[in-house]
Amino acid sequence: MRGVVSPKLEDFLEQVNAAIAEAKANNVTFTPIQTRINLNNLSAFIPSGPQLAQVKTEHLHAQDRDIPVTIYNPAPEQELPVLIHYHGGGHMCGSVDLYDPISRNLASMCQCIVICVEYRLAPEHPYPAGIDDCQQVLIRYKELLKGMSYSDQVYIIGDSAGGAICTTLAQQSLTNADIKIDKQILIYPSVDYTMTSQSMQENGHGFLLEQDKITWYFEQYFQENCNNHEFVKAASPLHGSFNNFMPSTLLFTGGCDPLKDEGIAYGKALENAGVAVEYVHFEGMIHAYMLLHSLVAEECQKTYQSIAKFLSTS
Repeated sequence: MRGVVSPKLEDFLEQVNAAIAEAKANNVTFTPIQTRINLNNLSAFIPSGPQLAQVKTEHLHAQDRDIPVTIYNPAPEQELPVLIHYHGGGHMCGSVDLYDPISRNLASMCQCIVICVEYRLAPEHPYPAGIDDCQQVLIRYKELLKGMSYSDQVYIIGDSAGGAICTTLAQQSLTNADIKIDKQILIYPSVDYTMTSQSMQENGHGFLLEQDKITWYFEQYFQENCNNHEFVKAASPLHGSFNNFMPSTLLFTGGCDPLKDEGIAYGKALENAGVAVEYVHFEGMIHAYMLLHSLVAEECQKTYQSIAKFLSTS
């Protein structure tokens, strides 16, 4: 069933849909530059996050590159757990700067050291370059925290494409002993690149994230393999391996999101494998609602509160 959007978002979506219709009428094609600009424009809806005791940029030195991160520490004198944050943006947009208020809120409300990763983006760096960067940070994050106190608990969080990265790393942990994840938090995650869910058809038009745009995102990400169904399926966390060694999971979905059904299906697959899963569903929310804080402050606040509660319980 097609979602019914919250009245809080009706005016915003009216403007967005008018702009989309005008662009299509004028045969405007998608480009990485314009798509990145459009996503960054959502920063107007995100209030600045709280001031924190320590915020600093570091670089993790990999074999042929440096991976930038920003570290948010709300209480340097305490041994806090570590929360590694992978931002969304279709694997080709988004940045640490855009997600800075979210990282700050996570650090403050969850009392964690947040490490937000500036992983490589498509189309300049197609699959699996970004995942490789994120894996490096997850395995070697302690090198970034020299001089800081921290506990041995490590969590990961991601929205949309960041959720895809989290779930991919969770599955990699089954065969890579160097990967340790105690809990994962997934916010409207992208976990099925085959785009075959019912909600993809029902909610794929009129709710900000359009089905044709998703197809284009994946073309940039997979490039010459984008039409190879078996390759794309194998890259999809929903179609990967599951067992009860995977981390307990908190999962957020929105009723008007094209990715709703695949997120729910991923949670059910975890449960069937014996993994503890908690669900939070916002019936009237669209994809990327966390980037629209000023419009849906109550839902965003509940999201942060749910994450803090999930991370504080054993």
